[in-house]
Amino acid sequence: MFAMENPEMILAEGVEAMEFAELSEKYHISGVPDTIINDAAGRVVGAVPEINLLAEIQRAMNK
Repeated sequence: MFAMENPEMILAEGVEAMEFAELSEKYHISGVPDTIINDAAGRVVGAVPEINLLAEIQRAMNK
């Protein structure tokens, strides 16, 4: 939803973990949804409220 609201600043991609085993292994995917932020600077596993996702994005940006 964040990417749809601001497509010029946010790129979001959905990847089928079973079909892309190499990516799943690279990011140690253990369940879905699993949101990887800025090449693993941040991560959210499971469905979380938007406010939690936003907090993790902000934390990842400050690294």
